[in-house]
Amino acid sequence: MIERRPFESLGGANHGWLDAKHHFSFADYHDRERMGWGALRVWNDDTIGPNTGFPPHPHADMEIITYVREGAITHQDSLGNNGRTEAGDVQVMSAGTGIRHSEYNLEPDITRIFQIWILPTSRGKPPSWGAKPFPKGDRSGRLVILASGDSSDGDALPIRTDARVLGATLKEGETAEYPLGKERHGYLVPARGSVEVNGVALNARDGAAIRNETVIRVRALDDTELVLVDAA
Repeated sequence: MIERRPFESLGGANHGWLDAKHHFSFADYHDRERMGWGALRVWNDDTIGPNTGFPPHPHADMEIITYVREGAITHQDSLGNNGRTEAGDVQVMSAGTGIRHSEYNLEPDITRIFQIWILPTSRGKPPSWGAKPFPKGDRSGRLVILASGDSSDGDALPIRTDARVLGATLKEGETAEYPLGKERHGYLVPARGSVEVNGVALNARDGAAIRNETVIRVRALDDTELVLVDAA
C-alpha cells in the first residue's frame, strides 16, 4: 500500500520569515487522518529566510532529525553544543529528559530543511546532539543510512528509536531498492526531482506513506534527491 500525499495537500503556514509545510498534524494544522505514521510523528518542510530562525525553545522525549536541503542551519543548545550543518548534511537531537535549543539561518540566502520527529523507544535518558556530513556523491545511485537506532549501522548518526533515516541521489533512469518489510512504516519524500515508488509517481516534495510492502523500488524519472524513513 502506497498513499501519495501531494505537496499541495499538505498543511502549513507562511510566517514571512518561515514558510512551513507539514506532512502530519503540527502546530495549528490538525488532520485526524495525518497524526503520524508508525513512530514517525512529524515531517516538516521548512523554508527559512536569511538571518532568521527559531529562537531558544524546549523539547523532551523526541528524536529530531534535520536534513538540510539548501543553505545551512546553525544550532546552539543548553548542553553547550554549537554547530553549522550545511546542504546535504544531517544533524540529530535526542531530546531525552529535556533540552533547549535554537536553530538559525545565518546565511545570506534562504535555507530549506526537512525536520523529522520520531517517537523514542525509551524515555528518561540524558539529551544529546550530533551532526555529520554526508557527501551527496557517496549517495549516488544508492540509499545510504543517515541516522539509525540500530547500533550495527555504524556510519549513521545514532538515534534512540526503532527507525532509520536514509538518503539517496539518483540520476534520471537510475533505480534503488530498500527491504522495508510488511510490518514497517515507510515514508518517502523527494527533496527535488520526481520518482516512481513501486509504480506510484511522486513529484518533488510529495509524500508517500508506505505500508505492507516487502521491498521499496524507487526509479528516478529525472535527477532526484530523496529522503526515506523506515519506522516501527
